[in-house]
Amino acid sequence: MTNAEIAKIFKALCDERRVEILKLLVSGEKCACSLLDELNICQPTLSHHMKILCESGMVTARKEGKWTHYRISSEGCKQANHILQSLTTEIQDPEYKESCD
Repeated sequence: MTNAEIAKIFKALCDERRVEILKLLVSGEKCACSLLDELNICQPTLSHHMKILCESGMVTARKEGKWTHYRISSEGCKQANHILQSLTTEIQDPEYKESCD
């Protein structure tokens, strides 16, 4: 995974509104109309946030008629979790440390 792709994941998580959206989606798939009502935001603002969440891979979208339905992507969230762990876990290999000095 490239640094740009990793940055998309962190960009998705660095906004309070997007974190709120993820918390709402934990209970299951939601229609954009439901998210609009629960978040009390306008449609262009929701579209902006959902675009970022979908680009991160943590949320997927599907169209049904004129509405879009969103849900958490378990695979995308596993990947985000793996990336966070790999970036924050200290390597215990002495040879690795010597090669960085």
